[in-house]
Amino acid sequence: MSRIDKRNRLDENPFHYRIAKDQTVFIDYQGKLVKTLKGKEAERFLDKLHASEDDKIVQLLLAKITGNFKRGNERNGRAH
Repeated sequence: MSRIDKRNRLDENPFHYRIAKDQTVFIDYQGKLVKTLKGKEAERFLDKLHASEDDKIVQLLLAKITGNFKRGNERNGRAH
């Protein structure tokens, strides 16, 4: 796991998820909605989520399901 999260950003728990009554999963990153899962995709994700035991694994699953998200090479905007 140490090779995956070298900067320990997942320790801060930046991802959160919500499950609606119709089993739709909403994934937030730092309070902003970034992904919505429905149907079979939501079912498979919830199965993986319930099988995980550690909070860091849950954060990793949430990061992976969002796709290419925050690879670490983004540049911060600077005022000139």
